[in-house]
This record gives sequence, structure tokens and C-alpha cells, in this order.
Amino acid sequence: MRILFITATRLGDAVLSTGLLSHLLTIWSDAQFTVACGPVAAGLFEHMPRLQHLHIMTKRRYDLHWFDLWKACAGHKWDITVDLRGSAVTFLLRSGKRYIMRGGRRPGLRTEHLAQVLHLSPPPSPVIWTSEADRHYVNTFLPAHTPLIALGPTANWSGKIWPAENYLPLWKALSERYPQARPVVLYGPGPQEQALAQPLLDTLPGVIDAGGKFSLSQTAAILMRCRLYIGNDSGLMHLSAAAGTPTLGLFGPSRVSEYAPSGQHTAWVVADGPEGHAPITGLCVSTVTEAALTMMDSLPL
Repeated sequence: MRILFITATRLGDAVLSTGLLSHLLTIWSDAQFTVACGPVAAGLFEHMPRLQHLHIMTKRRYDLHWFDLWKACAGHKWDITVDLRGSAVTFLLRSGKRYIMRGGRRPGLRTEHLAQVLHLSPPPSPVIWTSEADRHYVNTFLPAHTPLIALGPTANWSGKIWPAENYLPLWKALSERYPQARPVVLYGPGPQEQALAQPLLDTLPGVIDAGGKFSLSQTAAILMRCRLYIGNDSGLMHLSAAAGTPTLGLFGPSRVSEYAPSGQHTAWVVADGPEGHAPITGLCVSTVTEAALTMMDSLPL
């Protein structure tokens, strides 16, 4: 049995779609999967069970990346095709069942929209696949028996980024309650991400630099070692929630009603103002601190 799964280009949306993949893996235990996604999200599927092929859709002029996908898939007969991009390509392939997500923005959680494609309720929770090698590797540089608190100061849009200077007073409050804790700063590859994280790396005491050079599965393994993640609405926030790490999302102008972190231990705080227009600078340090301490205090030792 062969299943083609076409998912998002952006990391956060791709993470949210993994719940559907996990459901399909469970229901169709004999199926082999081909996953098509953008380059940023490709690492999510590196250790996915029964992955036969990963097709990375690198954007090309005149939408030729869709032609590339068709060429790669047209020679096969697919038992099931799941297209979360709503593309015309799906109709040009030989497929038994087709599940296609219509485009356009609409109210409600993104996870619920995704679940409707397969007629699932409640939505399946996102998952992350890591390897034993990933987990062993991160254990070589993360201190054992130390409470680790992950911080995610970056995002793909400046309007979603909580000011870097807020993290020092936040950390001072957290470390007063948990003096043995150490901060772990996560960020993606590239100079822009590095620049956004640098103020935290320069000022937080005992900071562990866990960004820039790690694969997505290694980053997930790092998050699995952390007692809490605090960060902007971003792909890293969704990765943290999917990894099972207690996750506190920071929201300003992005819509928490659509992109709240999805997981068993998740919470969020929102800047004052109308949804979709609230400036992230209006999110007070005291509000974030109170929510973070509430989450930490509720966790088992």
C-alpha cells in the first residue's frame, strides 16, 4: 500500500500536520509513505516510520516545483493521497482515495482544520520522531540532573518577537524560584536567527547555546530534556509542544485562536489588544513570569 502525503512549507504548519501522519501510520500498518514538504520542514520526517521517500519541494519560478512533484509521483499508483496544500497536482495522479484540504483562511484552530480533511474528531496531537542517536548526542552536552528551561526568542516575522531585553528579568524571577535551573536558548540556522538570539546568549547566566547547528530531530531531542519551553509563536513553539515539552507560547498580533500550541501540557499568554492586532511589546514581563511559574510549579519534580 502506498500513501502520498503533501504537507506544508512552513515549519509550524508541517509540525501540526504530523498528527494526521501518525493517525495514518496507525490505521494503515502495512503502508509505505511518500512525504512532500518544503526544505525547512524536511528534517521533521527524517526518522518517520515507514517513510519510503521524502520529496523536498524547493520553490521554483512559475510554480515549476509542482511540476517536479508530479514528475516524481506520476509513475506510481497511490492508494491514498492526502494533499494539505489544495493543489491541482493531486487530480493528475492515479490515486484511489483523495483527501484534499481547501485553501483560504478561516476561523478556528489549524489542527481542527487539518483533522477535518480526514474527518477526525478530536484532532490528533502532533508528534515528533527522533532517533536513539539524536537522544544520545544531546545527552553528551546537556547537563544531567539539572532543570533546563528552553527559551525561543526568534520567529519568522518581527511583529511576533517578544523584546529580547524582557528575558533577563524573566530569567531572574524564574531562577529565584528554581536556583538550579539553567536556560537553554534555541534558534534556527542563519545569521538573522543568530542575531535575534545573541542578546540572550550575552546576558543570561549559565546559558546553554542550543541553536543554529542542530537538525530538527536533534532540536526535538533537546526539547525533550527541558522542563519548560517559553517562546514566541513560531515553528519552534509547535515543535516543543509536539515533543511533549510543557510549552508556554507568547502571542501578540498572531492569532492564538488559530495557532495555539497543541499538546498535553501547553499554555499561552496574549498581549492586550484586539486579536490579530495586539502589539507583542504590550505583553508584560510579569504576565509571562506568572504563567511560567504556574506551569513550573504544577510539574512533577
